[in-house]
Amino acid sequence: MGRGRTGDPRPAAVQSTGGSSAVSKGSAAARGYIQDRFLRLLAGRQRQRAPLVHRGYYIRARAVDHCVRDFLLKTQGQPRTQDMGLLHGAVVYEVDFPSVARQKAALINTTKELSALVGEAGGEELGVIAFSGEDYKLLGVDLSELCELERALEGAGLDSETPTLFLAEVVLTYMENSRSDALIRWAAGRFPRACFVLYEQACPRDPFGRVMQRHFGQRSSALRSLARYPDCGAQRRRFLEQGWTECSVMDMNEFFTRCTPQEEQQRVQALEPFDEYEEWHLKCSHYFVLAASKGMEPSWTPLLPSVAVRGDSPVRTAGTVAAAACALPSETPGLRRYGHHSVLIEPNVILTTGGFGEEDGQHCRMRHFSVLTKHAGYWKAGRVKTERSGERWDGRLYHTVTRLSSTLALVTGGRTSPSSAGLGMLWLKFPDPCSDPDPEEFTVELVSPQRGSEPAALRWRHSATEVVCQGERFLFVYGGRSAAEPVLGDWCFLRAETLSCAAVLVQGPAPEGRHSHSACGWDGGVLVAGGLGAGERPLGSVLFLRALGRGFRWQTVQTQPPLIPRYSHTAHVHDAKLLLVGGVWLHSSSVPGITVVDLTTGLCLDYTIDAEHLEWPLMLHNHSSVFLPDEKELLLVGGGGNCFSFGTHLNAGPVVLSLSGVLASG
Repeated sequence: MGRGRTGDPRPAAVQSTGGSSAVSKGSAAARGYIQDRFLRLLAGRQRQRAPLVHRGYYIRARAVDHCVRDFLLKTQGQPRTQDMGLLHGAVVYEVDFPSVARQKAALINTTKELSALVGEAGGEELGVIAFSGEDYKLLGVDLSELCELERALEGAGLDSETPTLFLAEVVLTYMENSRSDALIRWAAGRFPRACFVLYEQACPRDPFGRVMQRHFGQRSSALRSLARYPDCGAQRRRFLEQGWTECSVMDMNEFFTRCTPQEEQQRVQALEPFDEYEEWHLKCSHYFVLAASKGMEPSWTPLLPSVAVRGDSPVRTAGTVAAAACALPSETPGLRRYGHHSVLIEPNVILTTGGFGEEDGQHCRMRHFSVLTKHAGYWKAGRVKTERSGERWDGRLYHTVTRLSSTLALVTGGRTSPSSAGLGMLWLKFPDPCSDPDPEEFTVELVSPQRGSEPAALRWRHSATEVVCQGERFLFVYGGRSAAEPVLGDWCFLRAETLSCAAVLVQGPAPEGRHSHSACGWDGGVLVAGGLGAGERPLGSVLFLRALGRGFRWQTVQTQPPLIPRYSHTAHVHDAKLLLVGGVWLHSSSVPGITVVDLTTGLCLDYTIDAEHLEWPLMLHNHSSVFLPDEKELLLVGGGGNCFSFGTHLNAGPVVLSLSGVLASG
């Protein structure tokens, strides 16, 4: 693996990314994601990383290994092959910063297992060659100095006529573009039969990309290539323009879906409790693997998918919706959170419960409720006083809150950790709206139900929607996941008065299981859209649980064009139009905004959300939203997540979306 000096006056900042990466790789190996018995020797310190980080480094290792193995298979008839990366069974030339190369050479010489692997060094080395074994050469060279690099490689015995694989994992992006372009051009011109594998970041301009760039900028390791080469298409054109004759690129979502066997996907998904799907898919959409070649016979195409390529519909933009920050003081407490739930309990009162966020200067599971009240056209935020009747708020995430009357709402399900979801149900009792409570003193009483169908509530990422059947009110609890099952496809009708589970007739084929979907009441039934299905696949279906005389029937709502698969969005219905808000999909070129589905015609229109003038990146997942029909506005509360290894991002405050134009034209 080569590393290029970036020209930054503090190159040690770039070098330090390698040490942090090694620790993460070691943690992933210890958990069984990858097999590498030498990482513990190279990384030194042992530290347990989060499951999301494990997955991130797994997909990196998987993509690189996939390409390297394919190169070896294509060149196995050759007497020798060469690679500028960590590759066993060939002549390996590893190029790194001089100081890093010297440290690694010393480590190899003093570690019996490592020296046994690469063989004895051929005497004491001088200059740029830090270690020279029979099949492994370690060079301390500045990659941007091509003349010096070429002399060092020739001095180490490199044969340019031999098929050669260049491997650069998050290397070129730290270099100035003129220097990294020159390196790519040099490799294509100097080696008649060559292949190049590149693993780097992409998509810098969307919210996740802005958080990613800020992270590396704060570490004095700016991602220099992203301004000129922001996406997979630009990177492909870059290599073709620099002399490579073939080039293919995949982001990591595409690679995992299309080039990773199904059984391997299932193995990885079952390794440890996991509940950060949004950040996993966003991370994968912001990294790519590129394979370029020249002079290879037959052609080298390691990124041809092993499964049939489905035709992804392009994102269709019907217009733009402007996002406006809600005028609240910057120190407003309790609204920076995700995985929470917000509910309109009075025309101008919104209650927000649960989730993970910022409270009293710390990141934690939220212990306090927040309330937004509207007076004279302006929203005001306050913290809620909770009164307990033998119950206390447990800081749950991914629960539902269903308002059943002006003074009563039901909390259903949720979890504290991905391995614990036995939280059940909880009543929330509010003040009588006639009392016109002061938002500074808003009070909620927590009451445990005396009876309840607990199995229906031992889940999270589900939906709960009020319906009426034969004059009786029910809460329709559908889907989600549990500590034992990654996807649930069952449902339960809870009687609103007793919370006992009732047998209600449901006809039609049962939809596939899902979680992180949306559900909202319409025309006496329930509209269910999107979600994450089996194998962590986003779904693009819109389903309607239609009310019949004595029960319900599942039916599919046909949309034109088809709904783009998504999850972790919110939904509302207004005047026979289904509004889908935000979420996550696997298109790396854009993020979901507002989708309007006309329920009478099936017309499906996608609108982008213009949030450029906001002072922070607006994450449109793990949020909550409240539709205000009189104003035809959406109020977005919270959202964000733990952005891979880049830190936690929380939307700074509520955002207002005006939908009058969308609803008129949709």
